[in-house]
Amino acid sequence: MKIIQSVRWTDDGLGVRIIDQRLLPARLVERELRSLDDVTDAIRTLAVRGAPAIGIAGAMGLVAVLAPNAKQRRDTLLADARNAADAIRATRPTAVNLSWALERVLARASQADGDSAATIAAMRREATAILDEDREMCRRIGEHGVSLLRDGTRVLTHCNAGALATGGIGTALAPIYVAAERGITVEVFVDESRPLLQGSRLTAWELTRAGIPVTVLTDGMAASLMRERGIDLCVVGADRIAANGDVANKIGTYGLAIAARYHDVPFVVAAPTSTLDPSTKTGEEIIIEERGADEVRCIGGVATAPAGVDAYNPAFDVTPASLVSTIITDVGVHRPPYNFVSARTS
Repeated sequence: MKIIQSVRWTDDGLGVRIIDQRLLPARLVERELRSLDDVTDAIRTLAVRGAPAIGIAGAMGLVAVLAPNAKQRRDTLLADARNAADAIRATRPTAVNLSWALERVLARASQADGDSAATIAAMRREATAILDEDREMCRRIGEHGVSLLRDGTRVLTHCNAGALATGGIGTALAPIYVAAERGITVEVFVDESRPLLQGSRLTAWELTRAGIPVTVLTDGMAASLMRERGIDLCVVGADRIAANGDVANKIGTYGLAIAARYHDVPFVVAAPTSTLDPSTKTGEEIIIEERGADEVRCIGGVATAPAGVDAYNPAFDVTPASLVSTIITDVGVHRPPYNFVSARTS
């Protein structure tokens, strides 16, 4: 299987190389991030996206931003690091992984011994560890989740929670990749995921590249698909999971969960432990990012609504824990009632 690597260090180790996901599926283009503007623009405009991937890109990007400052006074470097982290953190407030990863790198900086060069080296090791850990977590999610699949399983997913959204083989797609490795045939159906089409542009492209059968449908067709053709399992990722199991994920996930419950289809969420947020008691406390109206009014730069018409465009919605059958993390398979108060790993 050809599984993409979405985020990695540049060859010289001083920048971050990402796949520019805005250009898929038409073109596969890699982009290097070296300045604060590079990093914040890439995350804000969804050149890099997916909760784990933006956490990794944010952590590595923070190091890249500071790399030219190895001769600064250490106290100045630490102040610059905090300011840069604040700017990166502000780009996507809903995904907890971004703040979590930045805090890990900042903590390593404050604990480091030596001058600024030694501090940056310590931060780079921490950012690399976050990337390596995510790869391992994705693999473990796949190993745990493959137990839910059998030969011929028909899976419906939403948005993109595959290799493009992580540092490894994905979250929601990880069990599917592991199943393919084991010779288990799984048929995948993908909501196109309006307004930015991450399902049709990214998930369908990624799975097709890996040789896994995939069918694209519009978001409004999901309930009919469940009734007319049968779906065995819905599997989605998450951008934040509250302590009680409420799940923030790409807009449209909540509606899919409601349809799944009505049609008695198990609704499964797959996410690394870095996505768990014990400090957020319920989904009502999750800040939902609002994005620009033109994402709704246009597709590919072509107007699909009258100019200037109001548009409702939350990037995420919250699915109540009561609609979630199972949550798969890298530490195992969790079932209701959920209690993630102390579940986060460092």
